[in-house]
Amino acid sequence: MSMRRLVVTTAATAAVAAVLAVLTPDTSWLSAGSLQHAVDTAGPEAVLLSAVAAAAWLTWAWGALGLVLTALSALPGLAGAAAALVLRVVVPAAGRRAAALALGVGLAATPVLTGCTGPAAVVPAAVVPAAATASAATPAATTPAAVPDWPTAPAATPTGTPTTPVPDWPLPAPGDHVVLRGECLWSIAEADLRERTGREPADAEVAEAVGRWWSVNADVIGTDPDLLLPGQVLRPPA
Repeated sequence: MSMRRLVVTTAATAAVAAVLAVLTPDTSWLSAGSLQHAVDTAGPEAVLLSAVAAAAWLTWAWGALGLVLTALSALPGLAGAAAALVLRVVVPAAGRRAAALALGVGLAATPVLTGCTGPAAVVPAAVVPAAATASAATPAATTPAAVPDWPTAPAATPTGTPTTPVPDWPLPAPGDHVVLRGECLWSIAEADLRERTGREPADAEVAEAVGRWWSVNADVIGTDPDLLLPGQVLRPPA
């Protein structure tokens, strides 16, 4: 967990609470016990503002609870596992990832990646560049009359399969992962942990795995871990 992010997030949460405390209207009229009497006494605007303030406080409390549970889930042992279990029940996946990003859970020198959207499309194992495919599909031009002492070029193969390997992305080895459309490092690391452990991994575990996947495949992914291209071959971390 990043202590700097923890301090900044705690300060921001406290600042939001202070702003809500200043903006919350006077609710002394609630002691009357009758909503109609409160409307007659304080006016409908005061009742509406009080309802909005109550909703804002509930949202703040829910977010603060999610941040606390996210921080506790990074603890080792039973306490961290129990906090992660409660976190999955209370906070949806998008909220858990946002809290992990805000607190820096599982971070060392690599950033936590957020989730990705979009349906996954199946791509072939061997990726062929578009230029190579287009050139293979284009019929060869008519060859003029043969010139003496010049060898005739061999006829193109009917299948259109290129004879040279793709220079950028190697063919996947057993255990490698071929990136599909819409995938990101978070979803890849999460699926790999689920397959290895046989259980649903915690967000802190996924965040740490994301850093390992990026470190192992930095030569393929590049400097931007959020940018994955369909067909890239990634090696799983040891």
